[in-house]
Amino acid sequence: MATPGSASTAAAMAERIAVCPGSYDPVTNGHLDVIRRAAKVFDKVIVGVVDVQVRKSAPLFDASERKAFIEQAIAENGISNVEVRTFSNLLVDFARENGATAIVKGLRAISDFEYEFEMNQLNRTLAPDVESVYMLASGDYSFIRSTGVKEMATFGGDVSELVPAHVAEALAERARG
Repeated sequence: MATPGSASTAAAMAERIAVCPGSYDPVTNGHLDVIRRAAKVFDKVIVGVVDVQVRKSAPLFDASERKAFIEQAIAENGISNVEVRTFSNLLVDFARENGATAIVKGLRAISDFEYEFEMNQLNRTLAPDVESVYMLASGDYSFIRSTGVKEMATFGGDVSELVPAHVAEALAERARG
């Protein structure tokens, strides 16, 4: 049993912080589901909006717009233990800078698992003290991809069930040019 002031007590009282990284271009209801669920497991969740693209095409929305979309969505959903920050360095470095001991990612399909498995191995090599935690997508959101949402919106499709209302409006405006 831990006694007051012991290392065990300090560790038990430490704030459990996780980062939930992504491009969020744009944030979807699936992303928000993972963020909401992570906020129930961790004391604090820092949503990390990637501000540099190394493997994808240029984002539709810049990092400050994506950050604002997420901040509005978490405020509207009453999620109080989530902060949103942009980052442009290694994910494990971002996690350490923010005192996080976990990286939370959502998994929708086998293809997500294969990619995340590889990233997990690389991250563990760089930072064995930062654990990866995976949440399976809820059935209602398992098919939603930001890329698909952008494509639908570009061609005038209704994305209102896939993203927060303010994001759907921004997508429609962007599509109109």
